[in-house]
Amino acid sequence: MENVIIVESPSKSKTIGSYVGKGYTVLSSKGHICDLATSGKDGLGIDIENDFKPNYKIMKEKEDLVKYLQSACKNKNVYLATDPDREGEAIAYHLANILNLDYEDLNRIEFHEITKPAVREALSNPHKINLKMVASQECRRMIDRILGFKLSKLLQKKIGSKSAGRVQSVVLKLIVDLEREIQAFVPTSYYEMEACFNTFKLKLSELNGMPIDSKNRITDRKILEVLEPQLMSFVVSNISNKLVHRNSSAAFTTSTLQQEASSKLGFSPNHTMRLAQGLYEGKQVKSETVGLITYMRTDSTRLADIFVDSANQFIRKTYGDKYLGAVKIKVAKNMQDAHEAIRPTSIDRTPEEIASYLTEDELKLYRLIYNRTLASLMAPARFNSVKVEFTNTNSLWTIHGQTMEFDGYLKVYGKTEEDENSVLPDFSLGESFNANEINILDKETSPKARYTEASIIKEMEALGIGRPSTYAQTILTLKERNYISIEKKSIFPTEQGILTSDKLHIFFSEIINVSYTAEMETTLDEIAKGEKDKLDQLKSFYDAFMPLFDHAMDKMEAMYPIPTDQICPNCGSMLVIRKSKFGEFISCSNYPTCKYVLKEESEEEEPLDTGVLCPECGTGHIVQRIAKTGKNKGKSFYACNNYPSCKVTFSDLPTNETCPNCGAILLKNDQGELYCSKHCEEQEKIDSHILCPACKKGHMLKRTASKGKNKGNVFYGCSNFPRCKNIMTEEEISNLK
Repeated sequence: MENVIIVESPSKSKTIGSYVGKGYTVLSSKGHICDLATSGKDGLGIDIENDFKPNYKIMKEKEDLVKYLQSACKNKNVYLATDPDREGEAIAYHLANILNLDYEDLNRIEFHEITKPAVREALSNPHKINLKMVASQECRRMIDRILGFKLSKLLQKKIGSKSAGRVQSVVLKLIVDLEREIQAFVPTSYYEMEACFNTFKLKLSELNGMPIDSKNRITDRKILEVLEPQLMSFVVSNISNKLVHRNSSAAFTTSTLQQEASSKLGFSPNHTMRLAQGLYEGKQVKSETVGLITYMRTDSTRLADIFVDSANQFIRKTYGDKYLGAVKIKVAKNMQDAHEAIRPTSIDRTPEEIASYLTEDELKLYRLIYNRTLASLMAPARFNSVKVEFTNTNSLWTIHGQTMEFDGYLKVYGKTEEDENSVLPDFSLGESFNANEINILDKETSPKARYTEASIIKEMEALGIGRPSTYAQTILTLKERNYISIEKKSIFPTEQGILTSDKLHIFFSEIINVSYTAEMETTLDEIAKGEKDKLDQLKSFYDAFMPLFDHAMDKMEAMYPIPTDQICPNCGSMLVIRKSKFGEFISCSNYPTCKYVLKEESEEEEPLDTGVLCPECGTGHIVQRIAKTGKNKGKSFYACNNYPSCKVTFSDLPTNETCPNCGAILLKNDQGELYCSKHCEEQEKIDSHILCPACKKGHMLKRTASKGKNKGNVFYGCSNFPRCKNIMTEEEISNLK
């Protein structure tokens, strides 16, 4: 009897087809073929009252493919080789349904790398479909459908947001909460002290027996100002040497691969996963098509014994026995450990050997995976760390240095700045030195850093929310919904994102939170193991969710439509601002009785160029425009002519001058008065009407030097600082007058 193997991806079918030879046909399902129906009174595709019975329907775009699969598999021996995870098991289950296969048959095969030995091994060991894993996926899908479908409808109706989800809404709240913490942060001034010598610098590390560090900072400058005159001779009081071992990291999981590819290669998580999918499914290398890495959706750092043995031999042969290390396995929260870590399928297939067969980005990612895996099995790097302490009066001063004794795994994974040698001069106990200069350094505490795509994935993994397969998609969804923006790698919540998160927190905090979402992931794992019942969990979720939803539907205040002061020309009712997926528009409040929609004028008046350089992008000009929609329709405003690449707007005319207090751009109102665009509360008045002779934009302001050799001296500086750093004396200002 002829054999048919069904995989998920067309490119994967091509690779496997080259391994199995005659007697086998390899076909592709192209992912899921079925999903919950959207028809019916509630559009859920779930019969809630009949024990949550799902109503699956073949996807419309897959109907022709399903007919082809049914025809091609008729009277054939069928193997279901979908991905080795929860989603793959569900696809196998639906394929078995449409092909009339018996669940008791041994027709399910799995492989975690697409190589000839792995495929042949899988064909030799077929097994039944794991119905417990199918139940877990089904439970996850139904909860996501109920929560996502109902919350999305609610948010669309009430506040014009596009969607909500079990995982994405929790991640959005993390981002919003951090942004609020950053905005509320009030910096604190503190001071450090350094002593400068000809060839080295010392840092004050202890004063009057109290250590000076991040927990014990000096916040009173006078303490150091009193100390400064007392500092005479610095005497070496202690020299300590310590051998430090630095271990390599474990091989990649999905999370750590996305983080490292983001920080080292600048790849978005979504781009990383697309590249990894291609490397896993197979590339043409020389005369064969071969999968280059193992399955890329995993939370395990485990490596197969056969691979470790071959890698150890490679390390001995290439670098020597002293570079041989040990396997590193990291246990994480909610780890399933169903698959190996992400590794090359062959340690002998070096990046240099296959470079000509890959695109530039594919090669970068493959090299990262290859080197990380090899490094994880290599010996630690060793550093000789030196710390020298100096005493002076009642203070202790320190300097650190290091030299690399043995590079270990850094031989292949690459050194960073912190690995560089910092060699200290030769010091002797009791030796004394006189400083050339003592400096008091003005410092200021900083708020937490905003999330990057790498750090939010790390946070998701640490908190146990989401799964390796969902990290990249979650971030992508938040971007597509306009809930977040990413600028210079930092993630910012948008106004709509903040509004969405706030409303969900008010009405659904019992379900949209970290602990509930993490517990849900644990519950799904327990269903997959047969430790919990799918129906019990669905009922528990539904009973908790629906009262919250009903309350929100009744009590959440709608943000749209927004009334205007305009009258409908058709029926005389008020016109209102509504929001659709295409943006805001103005229509009759008497809809659907009256379906009048205000059309935008096709021709716009030429905007008035003010001649002011845009302070945001620095290349465009500020122009005066007239608002066409919204509350301010008909009113003028100022914007950059580089729109939409630059979206800065102002209510009043910007000038080329800056606020002397905070540096923000100054605006000019209708009365000709200048004011700060950021409305800083302690705005200084311009005390010189002299235009800066250097930049011709700012005014010269009277200032007093707060530090350095000229401390206390009066000088005049340009209000356009830091763009213009012109400084003048009182005499020079007098000459200009």
